[in-house]
Amino acid sequence: MKILIVEDDWEIARLLQQTLEPEGFSCHLAGDGWAAIDAFRQQQPDLIVLDLMLPGLDGLEVCARIRQQTGVKDPYILMLTAKGEEIDRVIGLSTGADDYLVKPFSPRELVARVRALLRRSLRQGGQDPERIYQTAHFTLNLDTRTAHRHLDGNGEEALDLTALEFNLLAMLMSYPGRVWSRAQSIDRLWGEDFFGDERVVDTHVARLRKKVEADPTHPQFIKTVVGVGYKFTDAPKES
Repeated sequence: MKILIVEDDWEIARLLQQTLEPEGFSCHLAGDGWAAIDAFRQQQPDLIVLDLMLPGLDGLEVCARIRQQTGVKDPYILMLTAKGEEIDRVIGLSTGADDYLVKPFSPRELVARVRALLRRSLRQGGQDPERIYQTAHFTLNLDTRTAHRHLDGNGEEALDLTALEFNLLAMLMSYPGRVWSRAQSIDRLWGEDFFGDERVVDTHVARLRKKVEADPTHPQFIKTVVGVGYKFTDAPKES
């Protein structure tokens, strides 16, 4: 698997590379935010180790721009920060990071976090016996990995979802009306290997709502159950 290391301190970047490559990963280095964007487009990495403090574009901006890209691989992002305050972690997750690691950290911890993130990809894909979920407003095909929203009187439109957004929507649609807690969502989507903050679920739900809801601030389909989690509600598809 390919890993893009984005770190402006060359000694640290080389140390990260020397830690990961013996574990079987192919690493590419970028020293600033703009170089990171170019390398991402060219290399199409499976995972990005992204330092928060970078020249040019900082890590938060790099993360946000990568998540806005369409038609390219949607990599996992492990953000590195020298700051340990909770607000920095929350901001990093809100821009689309999947996990974070506070400096200083041990090589063993870095490898463990990277392996845990990449194992999530092995869990992607439908495992349900019912391969197509249909409701009044949505059709989701697990075999073709496609999702469509039905427009009132105007046909349908394809939803441009990342792999994780697709899996999240599939999970919610698999049991309409069921309330999924953050812990249950993490176990279903990522498994017990998950290291990060449970609030990463909130981030991905917010991103998914922007693509499926007419008004994400007043969601019609992906509802919040206060103090519990999230559920999907929609009428059954008419025969």
